[in-house]
Amino acid sequence: MDRENPLLTHRYRVEIAGLFVAGFSEVSGLEQEIEIEEYKEGGMDFIHKLPAGIKHANVILKRGISGNSSLRTWYDLVLKAITYGNMPIPKEPIVYIALMDSAGNEKIRFMLKFAYPVKWVGPQLNAKTSEVAIESLELVHEGLVVV
Repeated sequence: MDRENPLLTHRYRVEIAGLFVAGFSEVSGLEQEIEIEEYKEGGMDFIHKLPAGIKHANVILKRGISGNSSLRTWYDLVLKAITYGNMPIPKEPIVYIALMDSAGNEKIRFMLKFAYPVKWVGPQLNAKTSEVAIESLELVHEGLVVV
């Protein structure tokens, strides 16, 4: 019987609008939870636990800031849609995050449905260090599916 090695967290790629967006140093928030509603039946010492919905965490993408401003531009479009109210929020129908094996083959693909940015954080600047300047973009979405 062949044993399959677990996948490592440092081999992944992000695809937005059909383009591989390289250079993300961190992706977090790939989680979902079934919310439970408790219902106590009258006259009984028993509490029913019923599914009430599905909750998805926001996904946070972090990368070294560079001359490529496509993520900030996407966030700016959302800001304009909210500020002026005369255009729809530019949701990306599908955002993929792929986890790969050591040979670079895609093994698991997470799909975010109808994602759009809700928070942008610029780099923390410090003259005493020489670290990479990191920006982050937080995405809200309408569902996480493993495909």
